[in-house]
Amino acid sequence: MNKRERVVAAIRGERVDCVPSGFSIHFPEGCKEGQAAVDAHLRFFQETDTDIIKIMNENLVPYMGEIEKPEDFWKYRILGPEEAFITDQVRLTREILSGADPEAFSLGTLRGITPSMIHPLMAAGMDYEKARMFVRDSLRENPQPVLEAAQRVADGLCHLARGYREAGVDGIYYAALGGEADIFTDEEFERWVKPFDLQVMRAIRESGAYCFLHICKAHLNMERYRGYTPYADVVNWGVYEAPYPLTRGRELFGGTTIMGGLANQEGVITDGTEEEIRAEVRRIIREVGREGFILGADCTLPGEIGYERIRTAAEAARRVKQ
Repeated sequence: MNKRERVVAAIRGERVDCVPSGFSIHFPEGCKEGQAAVDAHLRFFQETDTDIIKIMNENLVPYMGEIEKPEDFWKYRILGPEEAFITDQVRLTREILSGADPEAFSLGTLRGITPSMIHPLMAAGMDYEKARMFVRDSLRENPQPVLEAAQRVADGLCHLARGYREAGVDGIYYAALGGEADIFTDEEFERWVKPFDLQVMRAIRESGAYCFLHICKAHLNMERYRGYTPYADVVNWGVYEAPYPLTRGRELFGGTTIMGGLANQEGVITDGTEEEIRAEVRRIIREVGREGFILGADCTLPGEIGYERIRTAAEAARRVKQ
């Protein structure tokens, strides 16, 4: 099997010659756009030699004007296929893919509806914590203009999904937020977050790409995502952040392929020796099984992680026997 064949077999729950892996990092400032971003991605792919090559997305939903009250959300517009938000990321994706291993499985990163509603507020000067609470409080005060804005943002994300696929990616990594138990209630999540998540996830599937659902942040109510299973080909979450073990995830997501297993902020991938990394990879695979599993981290790794550590983990996964 080549790398793409191995990942596709894992997605389908079929027998694999070895366990595939996929890791990504936050690239430092100066390496997030243009040729510097292309070079940083290609160096990372070459030196880590993982089966999945994931293209990061620093093209965030842009400034939409000053938003001071719920009624101001009318300023949020649909980001169409010709917007720089989409064209810049599609162009970067094409350039990276043109220099990457053609036999690797490729992923584009798409930030979900919750962060995409927050980013224009951050572009206007709000910090992250204030912005996410502002969106929540605006929904509670006057939901209609905020939900209409969310619909327009979701439509733009669907355009990006189609653009990614046209650029040549095999799958799209959809980073969902909003499942944190300290933000929305279960009922609010069901009404205000889930419909838009599923709209974009359906668009990913309809484009012909595999949908990788990443459930982001800590203190998650994972039960909120049970209904996402029919729309996801692979699910990834913070095993240690949530906290929610892989084995429970197997049950929650009904046999959908799982990606993850290694903590992204502490533990062997950040602090361990080579042998400790190999031992932890073997333990994880014994626990969760070879089929329907892709080794990775809870979330994107910080940029200071040594590439040799990731390569060691990927090599260890390939050596685990039946």
